[in-house]
Amino acid sequence: MDELASVDGTIGPAAQMTIPVTDEGLLRGDGVFEVARLYAGRPFAWDEHVERLQRSAANLRLEFDLEAALAEVDALLAKVGPVDGAIRLVITRGGRRVAVVSPLPERQRAVALGTVRYAPTRVLDAVKSLSYAANMLASRLAREAGADEALLVSPHGRVLEAPTSAFFFVLDGRLHTPPLADHVLDSITRRHVLELTGATARVLHEDLLGELEEAFLASTTREVQPVSSIDGRPLPAVPGPQTTEAADALRHRIAAQLRLT
Repeated sequence: MDELASVDGTIGPAAQMTIPVTDEGLLRGDGVFEVARLYAGRPFAWDEHVERLQRSAANLRLEFDLEAALAEVDALLAKVGPVDGAIRLVITRGGRRVAVVSPLPERQRAVALGTVRYAPTRVLDAVKSLSYAANMLASRLAREAGADEALLVSPHGRVLEAPTSAFFFVLDGRLHTPPLADHVLDSITRRHVLELTGATARVLHEDLLGELEEAFLASTTREVQPVSSIDGRPLPAVPGPQTTEAADALRHRIAAQLRLT
């Protein structure tokens, strides 16, 4: 699938679309974005993504034309047709509205995680901003250490999340995820998994990582992806029964809401 993009309503090949080099979304990462997965050209939980985009923009004191942005997304989706992929909507400080439809990244059946120290930026709580350099660096550091992806751990040893995914874990037979109070992103997929599985928010210290029975990452593009190991220690079950249950429940909800056959 070729990437198509819309910039302020003009649609064309993504590689050829441009924004001004003076836009502070580019120069300073000052802006907000959302990514939704497309199933046959239809975005799952789009209303929830739009609501979070509005909250993020409000928290950054970033005004934009929501009606125009949504109309441009609709026009882009009509252009690309019933594809499976992802739609990204970006709002920049310079006033640009950018929408991009792209293929899904290739994913392994299970992912090996490596812990990386990370201090969340408190002022960006509840903001899905363009300032993702720290997250991307964490992923590179984990890969340099031989893992597939990073597992972010606070300077005080609290397990947080992956750079672009929520983290779920099974301990003492129960499914948990780190609490929002630890400054993790209020992930939309995280919300759905919590609702579907009855998982609870629980603080997890890195000292307990070796005791986990199973774990998985959850995100818009990953859905539910089992974790095979953490810092080189294999997990007992990959995927474990609760991971499989969560994955099946999420897929069923997506199919039901989008009426997929």
